[in-house]
Amino acid sequence: MNSIKNFLNPASIAVVGAGERPTSSGGAVLRNLQRSGYRGRIVPVNPKGGEIQGMKVATSLKELEQPVDLVTILVRPDSIVDVVNEAAQTGHRNILVLPGGFAEAGEAGRARDAQLRKIAEERHLVIGGPNCAGVINLLDAGSPFAATFFRDMPLGGGVALISQSGAIIEEAIDASHRMRIPLGAVVSVGNSMHLGVIEYLREFGQDDNCKAVLLYVESLNEAPRFAQAVREVTRRKPVVALIGGRTAAGREAAFRHTGSRPADNAAMEDFCQGNGVVRVKSLRRLLLAGKAFGAFPQGIGSRVLILSNSGGPGVLAADQALDEGLSLPGLPAAMADKLRAVLPQEASVANPIDLLADAREDRFAAALDAAIESGDGEFDAILMIHIVPFMVDADPVVAALAERCRNARVPVMHSMMGTLDRRAEWFAQMEQAGVPVFNDTEEMCVAAGLLARHRELNMPVAKKT
Repeated sequence: MNSIKNFLNPASIAVVGAGERPTSSGGAVLRNLQRSGYRGRIVPVNPKGGEIQGMKVATSLKELEQPVDLVTILVRPDSIVDVVNEAAQTGHRNILVLPGGFAEAGEAGRARDAQLRKIAEERHLVIGGPNCAGVINLLDAGSPFAATFFRDMPLGGGVALISQSGAIIEEAIDASHRMRIPLGAVVSVGNSMHLGVIEYLREFGQDDNCKAVLLYVESLNEAPRFAQAVREVTRRKPVVALIGGRTAAGREAAFRHTGSRPADNAAMEDFCQGNGVVRVKSLRRLLLAGKAFGAFPQGIGSRVLILSNSGGPGVLAADQALDEGLSLPGLPAAMADKLRAVLPQEASVANPIDLLADAREDRFAAALDAAIESGDGEFDAILMIHIVPFMVDADPVVAALAERCRNARVPVMHSMMGTLDRRAEWFAQMEQAGVPVFNDTEEMCVAAGLLARHRELNMPVAKKT
């Protein structure tokens, strides 16, 4: 566990197999170290020597005067054992092996895996991977790190993702920009020779910069140890898991992917519920959880108020909210009286509230003020729906809502629907006020349901409030 810090935030790194071409794995890792803003010492290692990207190249690890914190290996599988031997002989102890060709690669791979394990045991090495896509850690913006050949950096923020699939991470990184998910760390565990889901989960659980941990797993080895680790973390912060292989066909596909057979669906459901893990059944929901818990890591209760300026989306939101286990309490009498005094007669003073399509900033502001003041203690969250019709300027509406949400005593989530010519600007304005914004009202309700599920699993007393 002391060594794992050198895989997430080393002060120095050697890249064995470094290359000039950005399309090579060694070139991609060097590029990503620089793109991430990594401030530590980088030592490219290549038998050809010379310079790469302005950095002097060592021809071997033997040239280094002192060991680095982390050696990243990106050479052919049949050369990796020799490089690890050299690393051990020169005092290096932490090795991240990205290429495959080990336990997952037939008889020759299994023999290579056995050799690697033997060297590690004899020389007290810690090996990450092999057969992984690397690590990105931007949780602490002042100390960024990326040893990976992923194509892009995540958006940054307080959410971490640990995955047994590199492709899942690629999609999550892209979605972090599209969906504004505060994804700050990703770890591809690969074959998990020494460092797997459990070790990284424990480390993120102890990191105050990490607000929530997302998992994609297909097989859980050492189930009792994993249960202990995840329970330790869920006492402090949310853990959300997408578990591949919940069907018979999926379990067969997972076996072909990792060589391990996942537990059956009922067993995984019991495991998650018993250990405070919010389980999701689609990648989309995992991503929505990242957005939701990035804003509200403590979760929310199940009582929500829907505040809309359009009837149809309000109906759909009500249906989805109930499907997600949320409830829609009636309006307190004082709040209803306030709303009737300021809203048109045609408006719906109920839950959902319908302000009507022509609602401008005065109507939105009055309704949100009433919801925050009179609804405090009655509602656990306010879910807002903002349709932008052609006859209403959305700028002052968004400004009024953002101003009130900045110091709201009740968690607020927002959705904007329709043709939004300044979508990015409006979303950013609300999110700077601490409000996660969604393109889709139903997905907003899914996210709220996941927040409530965490509270239900880990703070049962919240059911009674």
